[in-house]
Amino acid sequence: MTPLFRNGLAVALAVIILDQITKLWAVAALGYATPAPVLPSFNLTLMHNPGAAFSFLGDAGGWQRWFFLALATGVSTWLILWMRGLQVHERWTGLALALLLGGAIGNAIDRAYLGHVIDFIDLYWGAYHWPAFNIADAAITVGAILLFVMTLREGKKDKTA
Repeated sequence: MTPLFRNGLAVALAVIILDQITKLWAVAALGYATPAPVLPSFNLTLMHNPGAAFSFLGDAGGWQRWFFLALATGVSTWLILWMRGLQVHERWTGLALALLLGGAIGNAIDRAYLGHVIDFIDLYWGAYHWPAFNIADAAITVGAILLFVMTLREGKKDKTA
């Protein structure tokens, strides 16, 4: 096992642990759908999301739980295989993949045990609220952005070489 792969697994595990701890806290400390103001434009609001991002397929009748679990399992396997093949100089790509992996597994744990994902971070501006999210969602978003930037950067290197 290469140090890059081992470090990637450690980052993914840290995301999973932080995600699950914060979700346990949110369930214990927050009332369902009751905003707890933290800062202007930032509340903590416990929500259950049976769907995917932005509650996509949230009202699909239950089959989506198994679909998203299967999808998370497939994507996680693919991410692990990709991480294993990375070279030492691809540490930023490794970080992006580790964040994606940790986020995917963090939300899959909720789906497997609860049938929905626990969300609690509520950002808003005026009357507009961004859909509630969690640490796993944030890790997935940062990982996806980082992977996109790294892909663009590699594309530019290829054109100048």
